[in-house]
Amino acid sequence: MYLIKNATVYSPENKGKNDVLIAAGKIISVAPVIEIPESLNIKIIEAEGLILTPGFIDAHVHIAGAGGEGGPASRTPELQLSDMIKAGVTTVVGCLGTDGITRSVESVLMKVKSLRAEGVSAWMYTGSYQVPVPAITGDIARDIALIDEVIGVGEVAVSDHRSSLPTVEELSRIAAHARVAGMIGGKAGIVNIHMGDARDPFRPLYQVVESSELTLRQFLPTHINRNEYIFEDAKKYALQGYVDITTSSYPYFPEYEIKPSSALRQLLDAGVPAEHITFTSDACGSLPGFDPVSGDLVRLESGLPASNLTELRDAVLDEKIPLETALQVLTSNPARILKLKQKGRIAQGLDADLLLLNQHFEIHSVYALGVCLMENYKILKKGTYER
Repeated sequence: MYLIKNATVYSPENKGKNDVLIAAGKIISVAPVIEIPESLNIKIIEAEGLILTPGFIDAHVHIAGAGGEGGPASRTPELQLSDMIKAGVTTVVGCLGTDGITRSVESVLMKVKSLRAEGVSAWMYTGSYQVPVPAITGDIARDIALIDEVIGVGEVAVSDHRSSLPTVEELSRIAAHARVAGMIGGKAGIVNIHMGDARDPFRPLYQVVESSELTLRQFLPTHINRNEYIFEDAKKYALQGYVDITTSSYPYFPEYEIKPSSALRQLLDAGVPAEHITFTSDACGSLPGFDPVSGDLVRLESGLPASNLTELRDAVLDEKIPLETALQVLTSNPARILKLKQKGRIAQGLDADLLLLNQHFEIHSVYALGVCLMENYKILKKGTYER
């Protein structure tokens, strides 16, 4: 049991100075003053001058590795637990990417189970870039309805030279199956969409909605800040649907990527509801650069979950976005969109996934499911094979 005293609580709304009691993996109480009998075995954390926030939800990570556009040696490694902890990520959603050929959704599922066993929360999308989409049971709807860890489909690639050029009918069928399976399984049943470099990239999603009873909120398109013209289209799309900003690629490709903190500012200025926007890192995925004429791979990078915190900090300090608004894109928004009902907020009865930050947005402590994984700037737990 822990009693966090005198923290400035952002739930993500600013609740002012409060005490927070956590036990048995849950938030037991949030109040201006919580008194506990000395006879109880409770560790008291003095958090005066620190900010308490929900743990971050990184909802697009290639947890089992990805890549491969540059050949076998360009395959990226799996996510390490310590990279999550030092980034303040207490919940992750894994996915396959470009390589749905030599990598499998089964490997993603086992990585989800591994991360859960190591003490954090994890879910996954079934499928990959390719259509027909691979599935664990042979059917995406059965995966979503029957497998606890599976919450949707993704990342399915559109408007990209690496996609399998899915038709509107194929995308409609995927989205419809995911929706029904989500209803049956009590899941989000959402389709995570990889947005490529093609012009008018959202056209396939608009066409699905125009030809069916589905809505744009059935999809969560990501990489919407990958260049200027896609981002301009995203400003219109996001008025009705959800959009995801990739945080890890900007430092490597600033010549055409929109800096994520700036992208958030611009979307808000364009009238996009804050509730429609998420940040994800795309960590452990490859970040390739292709020659626009020849199509040859000319550069290959990979990102880390820490990019989320960097861009959150810049959104607040440089873009002057209120912290309670900026926090939504890494906490309450992904929790709501993905129906992770115990996540993303600081409130009685929810999972005790919490971060203590100092005034410079450095992580002081991390609690995942009520267990302290980082304390006083020091990581207390690493993954099974980490040194």
